[in-house]
Parts: sequence; C-alpha cells; structure tokens
Amino acid sequence: MILNGAVIRFKTRARLELNNHARFLFGKQIMQVEDAVTPARRVYFALQQAYIGPEEERVAALAGAKEAATAELAAAPEAEKAAWAALLSLIAAETGFEALKYARGMVRAEEKFKS
Repeated sequence: MILNGAVIRFKTRARLELNNHARFLFGKQIMQVEDAVTPARRVYFALQQAYIGPEEERVAALAGAKEAATAELAAAPEAEKAAWAALLSLIAAETGFEALKYARGMVRAEEKFKS
C-alpha cells in the first residue's frame, strides 16, 4: 500500500481506518513504470504519479497525463474517442482518484480487447 507517498507493507491482516483525506493505492492498483507499455497504461501511470508521487513531481505528472491523453484522443478510432474525452474531462477537473479509476477501467478494456 502507498499512503501519502509512503510505502506500507503488512505482515499480517490488518484493519486500516483513515480519518482524514489521504492519497492511497493498494498493491494491485500500483503500476510499475516497466508495465506502462500501452496508451492507457502510460496515461494510468502518469495519473498514478500525479496522485501518489512526490509532491514536487505531481504537477509535471498531471501535465504529462493530460498531454498523453490529448494525443491519444486525436489518434483514437472514432469508437474510442468518447472514452479518451471523458478521461480528459476528469483530468481537467483535477479529480485525481476518479481519473485514476477511469483510466484503470480503460486499461482493463485494452487488455480485454487484446486478448
């Protein structure tokens, strides 16, 4: 788990309750840079860095995600344009976690399509 930029490992089952706003992702949600090999994965990774990365890197990561999504929207087949436009809308609204969730869905769709 990553919580506000800190990596947390659990040795046993634990119940975790957060009582204030925190940026966090669990293991399956965390993508490694070497896994960002498709358009949706590259945007997901950039959004992930904007969400949980070091504070000084968040603005650049968000700009990178927006730039990559804009390029994908321009190049996408008509059937995919709505998804990229919706993601760009979430990025522009700076919704952070919501944009990340949407991008994760796009990664799943991309994987399903390639299977």
